[in-house]
Formats: sequence, structure tokens, C-alpha cells
Amino acid sequence: MVDAVENQPPHQVVIVGGGFGGLYAAKALGRSNVNVTLIDKRNFHLFQPLLYQVATGTLSPADISSPLRSVLSKSKNTQVLLGEVNDIDPQGQKVIMGDKEVSYDTLIVATGAKHSYFGKDEWEEFAPGLKTVEDAIEMRRKIFSAFEAAEKESDPLVRRAWLTFVIVGGGPTGVELAGAIAELAYHTMKEDFRNIDTSEAQVILLEGLDRVLPPFAPELSAQAEVSLQKLGVSVQTKTLVTNIEDDIVTLKQGEEIKQIAAKTVLWAAGVKASPVGKVLGERTGVECDRAGRVMVEPDFSIKGYENIFVVGDLANYTQESGRPLPGVAPVAMQAGEYVASVIKHRLQGQTAPQFRYVDHGSLAVIGQNSAVVDLGFIKLTGFFAWLFWLIVHVYFLIEFDNKLVVAIQWFCNYFTRNRGARIITGRESLPSVPIANNGHYSGVKNRQPVNV
Repeated sequence: MVDAVENQPPHQVVIVGGGFGGLYAAKALGRSNVNVTLIDKRNFHLFQPLLYQVATGTLSPADISSPLRSVLSKSKNTQVLLGEVNDIDPQGQKVIMGDKEVSYDTLIVATGAKHSYFGKDEWEEFAPGLKTVEDAIEMRRKIFSAFEAAEKESDPLVRRAWLTFVIVGGGPTGVELAGAIAELAYHTMKEDFRNIDTSEAQVILLEGLDRVLPPFAPELSAQAEVSLQKLGVSVQTKTLVTNIEDDIVTLKQGEEIKQIAAKTVLWAAGVKASPVGKVLGERTGVECDRAGRVMVEPDFSIKGYENIFVVGDLANYTQESGRPLPGVAPVAMQAGEYVASVIKHRLQGQTAPQFRYVDHGSLAVIGQNSAVVDLGFIKLTGFFAWLFWLIVHVYFLIEFDNKLVVAIQWFCNYFTRNRGARIITGRESLPSVPIANNGHYSGVKNRQPVNV
């Protein structure tokens, strides 16, 4: 009997997704008596909180990316597979990657989320979001190509459209993007061009609610708005986008309809769950919310399948207060580590303690020397908040090399205000400017752009 137990193969844990939730679960299981298989369609972990700095030329993609094999190289019980899971067989306990099947005893799904256009998916062509490296590179291409096109343009109406940047969504990503673009236009590149004055650029941040950074305390939201305005950002709250087409953004502010001619529109307004959530719903019958997130039990398993866990942005974990946990990196990290603990306890015939999310606070940076930090017991703004933001983000970068490179890059940028990653790459070159028969910029449809 003892020999039979000793000869039993190790427990097989399959993790789908190498983001914060999946990677932290894998690391926590690294020294356990289980076999771990981590599957991701990318061979690297991406530190998404700094993705906006890639989009605005401060950092390069490699600075915030860590190869999964390197991160997990010391976990000898862990295998990394490059591939995309497109189906799950809960009865057979297998995940399917094309023509390959991987069996599991326990499954952790951590495939995250992508940006949502609230049913207007056609807007993605005109307003890219920011979730992947490719998104950041495309956004960087659009931002810097706009300045290059303006430099060559003689028509003031067309030039103004090139130099108008609209960011939709006043959450942390939108605020950070708006601040970074304003610093580019009004400081970093003000001496770089000869035919345009980059300080004439318009950076417009749109938010549907009554304040930016809605999850933060009202006083911090107010301070963030003041800091953005000092940078030159036009902040427009209580503003809904009703259409994006032909380089025209249509807005609704109360009963008033406005239109802005802008060649660069960036999306930071919402997210929806990855398609794997729908697959789980179809295969297991688990309930999903309106955003496609999977409703999970108190231990992050799904109803009726105690060996399938969902963590990170894909999970809707409702707290005792009735509110779901936010889709932020600390939640995913803690959830991944907790699920690893649940697995360890189960294998020892024990029950894991109840999950308790420890909220260490919220942070958002606005620009150089300006940030807002809410730690619950204390709220910070200005330089000390900015310094705290820097330290926290360097600390949570995965590999030492990334920590060192990013810290050095930020140190140099602080004194030079230069951004060394301002390169234009991507799938297309500068677009041609459409000219109507009357010689005006056809994207404006003979309407003057709105002063904002």
C-alpha cells in the first residue's frame, strides 16, 4: 500500500496565462511536490502598469518584459509551454492547444482581460487600447507619427488635427497617458522641430463620470485634475463619447453635442474578459458577469468544479461588502499565491484559511514630480507621492535586470527629460492626409475643430 502511494505520479497543475496571477501561482508552487505546466501565448511576462511608458517613448518593451522560462528556471518542477489554449475539457481534465492536449489534476486559468469598446468594436480601428506590447508599439507609432506629419503640413487646420490628442477614459491609464503626452509636447520635444511649435498641441482627457481617477478618494482626484491642468491637459468630465469616425470624435456633454477633429485618439475607458471566460461558461455552466468575468467561489474555484480556479482580471471575486475586487495587479498577485496555498493544503488533507485581500493602496502618476498615492492611513500628492510611485514600481518588476535598467533610465530622464525610445515602428508608414475638393481637410467634413 505504501509503495502504491509512493509510486503515484505527482499532482499535475496546469496554469493558463503568464500574467501576474498565473506567474505568482507558478512561483508559489515552485518548491512543491507537484508538477506545474505554465501555458502562455507569449514567452514573456509583461509588467502592464508601465506599458504606457512604452507607448510614450520612455521605456522599451524589453525593459518591462521578463522571459517566463528565465523567471521559472530554478523551479525544476515547472514546465513552460508556448501556445494558446482554445478549449477546455472539464470532464476529461484536459486543456486543448490546437492539436495538442495537456492533462491536469488542477487547473488555474489566468488569461486576463482586454480593452472593451462597449459594443462599438469598430472604434478600435481609430482608437487603439493598451493591453499588450503590440498595443503599446502601435500607440507609440501613432503619437510620434502625428508630430512628424504635422511638421510637414502647411494647412493650419490639418496641422491642428495632427496635433490634437484625445484620450478616452480618466482612470489611471488615461491619466498617465495624458500626462506623459503633455510632457512630450510641452517639454521633451519643444526644441526638436522647425516648422511646428509642439507646445501648441492639444491633449484632451475625456471621462464620463464627474471626476478623473474615480476609484481614488475625491480629494486625490481633484489634485490629479489640478496637476494635469498645470501640465496643459484639458480635462473634460461628465463627457460621453458617442462616435469616433473619420478623425472626428463626437462628444455629449449634458444635452450639448460637440465634435473634435483629432488624428490621434487613444482608448483607456474599459476592459472585458478574455475569450477563455466564455469557453469556461460554455463547458462548465459557470456564470459570467456582463464584462465576461467568471464568477468564482470564496477560494477562487468555480461552482461545481473545485479543481478549476480562476484568478486575475478574468475572475469576478465578490467580497463580503458585495463589491468585486478591482482588476489590478496586486489582486492578481495575491490571488495567485492564495490558490497555490489552497492546492498545497488540499494535498495535505487540510483546509486553507479564507482569502483576505490586503489592499496596500492605489497609485497613479501624472507627470514628473507629480503623483497621487492613497495608502488608506495616509494620502500623498506631489513629489513624495511620485517618489513612492517610482520605488513601488521598480520593486515589483520581476527580474533584477529590469529593475536596474528601469531605475537607471528614470534617473537619466529626470535630469535630461529625454526619452530614448522615441522610435516609430509598426505595420504602416505615415498615413496620407485626405484632401477634399475644396482643399480642406476632409476628415473634418467642413466643420471647424472645437476649441477645448
